[in-house]
Amino acid sequence: MRIGVYLDTILVPLSLFITIGYHAYLCHSIKNKPSRTTFGLNKLRRTSWGLNLNQGDDKKNMLTVQSMRNTLMEAIFIASITILINMALAALSNNAYSARHSVFTSKFFGSKSDNIITLKYGSASLCLVLSFLFSSMAIGFLIDANFLMNTHGEFLSWNYTQTILERGFTFALIGSRFFCVSVPLMLWMLGPVTVFLASLGLVCLLHEFDFVSKVSNLAINNVSI
Repeated sequence: MRIGVYLDTILVPLSLFITIGYHAYLCHSIKNKPSRTTFGLNKLRRTSWGLNLNQGDDKKNMLTVQSMRNTLMEAIFIASITILINMALAALSNNAYSARHSVFTSKFFGSKSDNIITLKYGSASLCLVLSFLFSSMAIGFLIDANFLMNTHGEFLSWNYTQTILERGFTFALIGSRFFCVSVPLMLWMLGPVTVFLASLGLVCLLHEFDFVSKVSNLAINNVSI
């Protein structure tokens, strides 16, 4: 029992530290060096969408609408699947007491106390609920931005429309990241070792999507020059 408690005490906080530290570094990079991150580059591209709308370029306008539609569909999908997974966790938690004594008997699965079991399901459920909330707000902002993009030339300036648009994309990113963080926490039911390994794999995978390689960044800078 003590070995399981030690594994939960060491590996789970270490996994959270790795995940939170990575996203803190990502936020710092987006703020200070946006050209190194995918989100920063997309944000720079979105600032030129207003010029495309004012110039009446139909091809670029279509690309703008498609980009918004893809992000909107992603937010809708994440908001829907988080509710389903949260309901499944609630149903699974009812059978957790019997399962922990009949199935999860090895020390590899960590502590099997009532407090740890509650913390496992509670932390995963909290991340899923936050993912649903941020994804829902992203859907609202993106729909509002889609409406404002069609009327900003008559009633509103592009600055206000761009603010609403950026909030939608930002909330969509936050919602997707809470969903990604909830995956290792759900694997906590299989033991703290799986949480640690899943967190390492998650950070490595997200790094490939979040940061632009040096070769690609050099090519972008040459094109912009």
